[in-house]
Amino acid sequence: MGQVNLTINSRPFAVTCDDGQEGRIRRLGQYVDAKVAEFVGSVGQVGEARLLLLAALVIADELADANEALQQPERGSARADAADAAASGINGIAQRVEAIAARLETS
Repeated sequence: MGQVNLTINSRPFAVTCDDGQEGRIRRLGQYVDAKVAEFVGSVGQVGEARLLLLAALVIADELADANEALQQPERGSARADAADAAASGINGIAQRVEAIAARLETS
């Protein structure tokens, strides 16, 4: 089992992950930190929970937009193949985010 130390809004978080997933978890953590930083820039330090909630909502909205785009009628097999690959990737990301959230809750 691997472990990654993330910094979100200048606060450290230790997250366990499957071996080999450390780089991916670091990138995801950097993405979340960037979203939190956007909110800090616009609304200030309004509390860690609120900032993380706002970041989670924005990321969920991005995921929903991507899912909706995949639901559009497909034209041609190449586009369908690309949509299937994207859907699979999005589903995998969603599962990983859920696993990370569960690990954070138990930390």
